Amino acid sequence: MLQNKTITFLGAGSMAEAIIGGLVRQEVVEPRQIIATNLSSQEKLHYLENTYGIRTNSNRIEAVRQGDIVILAMKPKHVKEAIDDIKHATNANQLFVSVLAGIPTFYIEDLLGSKAGVIRTMPNTSAKVGESATAITKGMHATDKQLKEVEQLFSAVGTVTIVKEDKLDAVTGLAGSGPAYFYYLVEAMEQAAHEAGLTPEEASALITQTVVGVGKRLQTTSKSSKELYEEVMSPNGTTEAGINVLRERKSQEAMCSAVKRAMSRSKELGEVFTKTQ
Repeated sequence: MLQNKTITFLGAGSMAEAIIGGLVRQEVVEPRQIIATNLSSQEKLHYLENTYGIRTNSNRIEAVRQGDIVILAMKPKHVKEAIDDIKHATNANQLFVSVLAGIPTFYIEDLLGSKAGVIRTMPNTSAKVGESATAITKGMHATDKQLKEVEQLFSAVGTVTIVKEDKLDAVTGLAGSGPAYFYYLVEAMEQAAHEAGLTPEEASALITQTVVGVGKRLQTTSKSSKELYEEVMSPNGTTEAGINVLRERKSQEAMCSAVKRAMSRSKELGEVFTKTQ
């Protein structure tokens, strides 16, 4: 489906690199089918070209003209400036894919000023290791075929879930921000390990494998998360003692509030763009 497509990345930051790396590693497309452009760092373009064998172009207008699929991967605050710059170089057959948090498809459609196919996605940083949980949704003019192309593209860096656009703020707070919550928890576990006398290397090996094991367990069981942590607990045992502290500190309530706040912040960011129309 993507064999003869040229994919242009507007922006060459960490998310763009994660997707590029996944596409190349999984052989979804040939490296030379990918073009990356970035105004802020010529050095980053050289790095991507040398690392992944892709093409790069510091002229984003030329890069867009060559693209069948244009991935908007710049910082959200730069999207209007970027589209205003390149829209005269676009054509009716191009597909635009946004990885920008909070920006609705209609805003991008209006900026392009045409019935362009726009698909909004919400990957997360685990795309760097091919394990992103990505949600995608199509705008008013995108076709089901285009949605399938984007599903194939992001399947190279993890799992893909198709959702309605009004659920993207929830996805952002849950899966988009999700890795950070776990890293935050791991930081606390590392501190406890250090205070107990474990070396950083010992702590890292133990914690990392524990997290990997939990993820695989969740993927391979029909049991609920509550059932899973309760099966680790023995009456008056070590795990129960630890869980009781978490309950006393209302840790679950705090996590729930954090996810909901991230969701509402995503909505707030989207409203900023909505109000500019």
